[in-house]
Amino acid sequence: MRQLPFQYALRNLGRSRVRLIASLLGSTLVVLLILASGGFVRGMQRTLTQDQSLSENIMILGTGSEEGVERSQIDASVAGIAGASIAGIKQRAGVLFVSPEIHAALPVQESGNSDDDHPAVMRGVRDVALLVHPEVEIIDGRFPRQGHEELMVGALAATRLGLPEDRLHVGQTLHFDDRDWTIVGRFNAPNSVMNAEVWIPLTDLQIATNRESSLSCVVVTLEGGTFADADLFAKSRLDLEITAIREREYYASIAAFYAPIRVMILVTATLIATGGILGGLNTMYAAFAARVREVGMLQALGYTRAAIVLSLTEESVFAAACGALIGAVLGLALLDGLAVRFSMGAFALSIDPPVLLTGLLGGLIVGCIGAIPPAIRCLRLPITEALKSH
Repeated sequence: MRQLPFQYALRNLGRSRVRLIASLLGSTLVVLLILASGGFVRGMQRTLTQDQSLSENIMILGTGSEEGVERSQIDASVAGIAGASIAGIKQRAGVLFVSPEIHAALPVQESGNSDDDHPAVMRGVRDVALLVHPEVEIIDGRFPRQGHEELMVGALAATRLGLPEDRLHVGQTLHFDDRDWTIVGRFNAPNSVMNAEVWIPLTDLQIATNRESSLSCVVVTLEGGTFADADLFAKSRLDLEITAIREREYYASIAAFYAPIRVMILVTATLIATGGILGGLNTMYAAFAARVREVGMLQALGYTRAAIVLSLTEESVFAAACGALIGAVLGLALLDGLAVRFSMGAFALSIDPPVLLTGLLGGLIVGCIGAIPPAIRCLRLPITEALKSH
């Protein structure tokens, strides 16, 4: 088969700037749509899936509260009893990795004069929480001190609160419980729900929520011990009305609760991506369908229909590949890490290699299929009629 040179397809791209821009724009938008939808799903999935490479953490909750730690209430003495009773708790320099915590969703205001409530996910902790949750890293400031009306915010707390990022810098204040609290630190806990939380000294949050004698949970880190040890402790102390659950299993159950939402998002993402691909195909069709006379001339010069389709496909794929690369660069620059709020806090869009590869393949599909419908339209006419067309 006598083939058209690749230079012919390449030079054709510059013959019409409008056609080239339309082709690039079509594949770029397809890639951006796929990256946005895929990044959304991956970001939520990563946030609700604990990294199993981290330490083995066990959560001790109130019986019947395994599906929501915010509803859990256990006696404040459980932390000390668990530390003395569970075998194999991790220990460094005499400090047991036992973190008593309160989890609460409370409204906060920017100032005492503001009437606008911002929903905050708060966690009352002691400094031992930094040992139990090693993924938490203080990136600015320090840990808040008890009794000084201080707090520390996560990297995505501003998204959760619906406030500008600079509003939660160190030195700024938030108002709740009829007083101002000073932000003294910022932390980062990537791919976890903690990244959107506000951390407050445990005693201060107990007073603010009128829970001086109760906790939401106790989180312990095991080293040498097993989950069976913690489970035996919980089942043997019927008077405390507690239950033990692995931290990753707790978040897995939360992820299972959001599974229908993720399925809906996947379906929506598929529809959006399909619509984007169809729109890209329509753009490619409009770009090539007006070249009936050119195709007729090529046939008159002796080129076969297969050679003409191959040349149009090369041109289409090259333009789509360029648009896909542009879309991938824009997606990584604009979408990767973009924060999104949801009921448990906030998460960041994750444009990881599988999502990026899917986006690039979507752009190439536009290029591969985009040349076929207009080629069929151009080639179905007899050569004499094609040469007379406008």
